[in-house]
Amino acid sequence: MMEDSAPTVPTLHYQVSMPQPESHIFEVVLRVGGWQASVLDLKMPVWTPGSYLVREYAKHLQEFSAEDVDESPLLWKKLSKNHWQIKTGSHPAGGLVNASGRRTTIVRYRIFASELTVRTNHLDRTHGFFNPAAVFCYLPGYEGVPIRVTVIPPQPEWQVVTPLPLVPGEANTFLAKDFDTLVDSPFEIGTHRIYYFDVEGRHHELVIWGEGNEQPSRMVQDIEQIIKVESRMFGGLPYDRYVFLLHLSASGYGGLEHKYSCTLNYPRLGFRAPDQYHRFLQLVAHEFFHLWNVKRIRPKALEAFDYEGENYTPSLWFCEGATSYYDLLIPLRAGIYDAKTFLQSLSKDITRLLTTPGRLVQSASESSWDAWIKLYRRDANSDNSQISYYIKGAMISLLLDLLIRARHNNARSLDDVMRYLWQEFGISEIGFTPEQLQAALTNVAGINLDEFFAKYIDGTDELPFDDYLEPFGLQLQSVENGNSVPFTGWTVKAENGKPMIKFVHSDSPAEMAGINADDELLAINGLRVTAEQLSERLKDFQAGETLSVTVFHQDELLTTSLTLAPPRPSAYRIVPVKQSSLAQENNFKGWLGSEFAILRQT
Repeated sequence: MMEDSAPTVPTLHYQVSMPQPESHIFEVVLRVGGWQASVLDLKMPVWTPGSYLVREYAKHLQEFSAEDVDESPLLWKKLSKNHWQIKTGSHPAGGLVNASGRRTTIVRYRIFASELTVRTNHLDRTHGFFNPAAVFCYLPGYEGVPIRVTVIPPQPEWQVVTPLPLVPGEANTFLAKDFDTLVDSPFEIGTHRIYYFDVEGRHHELVIWGEGNEQPSRMVQDIEQIIKVESRMFGGLPYDRYVFLLHLSASGYGGLEHKYSCTLNYPRLGFRAPDQYHRFLQLVAHEFFHLWNVKRIRPKALEAFDYEGENYTPSLWFCEGATSYYDLLIPLRAGIYDAKTFLQSLSKDITRLLTTPGRLVQSASESSWDAWIKLYRRDANSDNSQISYYIKGAMISLLLDLLIRARHNNARSLDDVMRYLWQEFGISEIGFTPEQLQAALTNVAGINLDEFFAKYIDGTDELPFDDYLEPFGLQLQSVENGNSVPFTGWTVKAENGKPMIKFVHSDSPAEMAGINADDELLAINGLRVTAEQLSERLKDFQAGETLSVTVFHQDELLTTSLTLAPPRPSAYRIVPVKQSSLAQENNFKGWLGSEFAILRQT
């Protein structure tokens, strides 16, 4: 009888095939060589870095089995939702053991893949895409072991793209130095279009799947400029090869950052109109900026990933928020659009913030901490109780940038904070603490920021935009809601031809009238109303008037009284002050690189 000795380093080789793409099934085989212990544990991640929600990837795993190299089945059991344990010597022969006493174990399972997002898997007759966290398991304690991945396409014309390097001499076989690297390396398999280009001596690929109205040559030129701007900011590109993987879908939107690539999902017909094309380039700028901010400059809580549960940090407002601020600035600096377009985009983000009542309930740091249970799990009360750390963080970053610039006559900016963090934490990939982040901002600003953090990051005070915009000759102006429509506090949208109430503002006339989200709005003062007519109908009334409102509430017909409140702004825009000084105009030019006079042009 052979006694178990201390486990040696195993060899790990995954094979992924898709013999019937129409079935949406990836077939996965893992060969674990050199295994010496009597049991083998496998765990599947429950989330993927960059998307802060437990997504339960194991729910798509089916038909798990284990065997030895002689195809003898091995006993196994599932210990938890994402944990399988295999008895490697459990069949009558005791496992096929080589002279050194090491076994080879083969694990097979299938993954259902029919969700086209940047964080999941999708397989159909046109292509296969997978996010490794949603496909591969790891061996606890052996996350640092190199892993080979061989992909077997269903058709000879299908090709494979991933940021991982090829293994010489092995077809479609790639090497990840460890499990973190594997998780960080998406795979695209199919007949996608690839556009190669070099920037600053580094190789880049734009990979496009799907049909749309994109113009690849124009896209490549603009992406090149974005890369150059961000490279100048940080002093060079920290890679030899980078892949932009773009999925064109019906109406999807999103991005997921990786160290050497990013995955983008964008509407297939969203490239012709200037505002839509600019939104795409902002998405590119955002995900590319992440290769520094969050992939290398990251909070201590994300320095080493725990794939089994939540990884809490109060600093996502900076990881995502500062990146969101820069995704507006970078296309401006790249010459893709002008300062007026930048301020229009910034105004839209300010509007999103100031029209979300949850901004007065949840702080930016709390929003960061609770990302796992709130941001991606919206309900009827979400806008009343929470604020996105993306949008709040972007606006905080705006104020910090303006504060630093105003104090130092544009000789310092938030750019200097990013460069400091890159030198201190990013290059070495040592996580920063919240205190170290505040210290970095304080050092560059040259002013104590305790009150700023207490009010605007850890607190819920309104952001004083005008105070920070004024040194740059700008101010915030409110836009009335469609010719002064009285405020009801509900949001109504057409759904299957019915005017459905989708949101009820807290402490609003609608809430006081007992109206709920998911009620169907039927009539005002006894006359039928549609979602399209609603705004015009409300213009017939004045604040203070009481209306009779009829709804279906859970199929019960109800009529209630609603007293209208004064109109509230529906939007905000950044505009120049009436009389600007030379100092303000110089500050503006130092910030946005444009003459102030551009704002006076019609």
